[in-house]
Amino acid sequence: MKILVTGGAGFIGSAVVRLAIARGHQVVNVDALTYAACLENVASVAEDPNYAFEHADICDAAAMARIFEMHRPDQVMHLAAESHVDRSIDGPSAFLQTNVIGTFTLLQAARAYWDGAGRPDAFRFLHISTDEVFGSLPDDPSVKFTETTAYDPRSPYSASKASSDHLVRAWHETYGLPVLLTNCSNNYGPYHFPEKLIPVVILTALAGRDLPIYGDGSNIRDWLYVEDHADALLRVLEAGQVGRSYNVGGENERTNLDLVKTICAILDEMRPKQSGSYADQITFVADRPGHDQRYAIDPKRIRDELDWRPSVTVDEGLRKTVRWYLDNTAWWQALLDRDGVGTRQGINA
Repeated sequence: MKILVTGGAGFIGSAVVRLAIARGHQVVNVDALTYAACLENVASVAEDPNYAFEHADICDAAAMARIFEMHRPDQVMHLAAESHVDRSIDGPSAFLQTNVIGTFTLLQAARAYWDGAGRPDAFRFLHISTDEVFGSLPDDPSVKFTETTAYDPRSPYSASKASSDHLVRAWHETYGLPVLLTNCSNNYGPYHFPEKLIPVVILTALAGRDLPIYGDGSNIRDWLYVEDHADALLRVLEAGQVGRSYNVGGENERTNLDLVKTICAILDEMRPKQSGSYADQITFVADRPGHDQRYAIDPKRIRDELDWRPSVTVDEGLRKTVRWYLDNTAWWQALLDRDGVGTRQGINA
């Protein structure tokens, strides 16, 4: 099977590319190589005969048409997106351009290609989205996001992803394009760009600086190890029902404060300080505007229909992640000088 993966040089996309190649699939990686992309993420498969790379922007209709015609993929996995909530608060236009216009452009290219190929039965367009489109949950463990939860996005990022979800569903209903959708919880793991919470905590702790926690740290997230997520996405692509959405969760809820304390404890063990604990560096800062209180996914549909569950607990995954960052200094060091990395964003609302 030949899979066209958009955003395959990013965090989740590169995990998908590496796993798909390992399973014998052909992969065409389409990436614009914006600030958060890194070809080092796929260096381990770059010379594989089943791998091809196309440097292109999904907003470029001519480039998308050329890539579909040249590579003739059997299926599409759409992961290319602007994804950092804080950046979306300061600069929403880039999120609308990539996440909305880019998704529209890709859908049009996929539809033209599918129509031109005689509408093959096996063709699939899998759109990967986020649980943030559902808004915020109360602090009640019995209440979780399901596939029928009403959309209630609260940030420019989540609004742009909600828009793209609606476009994908519309192209299925209106044009018959065979689509699948997934909405995932917070990802973490190796190759996570160093502006998201977990890598920021690891690298800031190692640098000896204050560890900033928004508000009082009580916000709750469900954490999904990125390699588990890649496995789930391939499972949805292979066996999911056309037109259906699947929520992918890690079944690992933690408050931000508890998460940071766990990372500090792991660092105390793996790279102890000369005195004290990394937790001594924790400091509380002004909260993000519109910060959702809690996300949690009910994974019943993907578990029951596709027999998929996460294999990594948050404690296991955090240990793997901290170890990876300690062992891969050259990878993250090269990214720290990129635009905006290491500075607080999302406070100019």
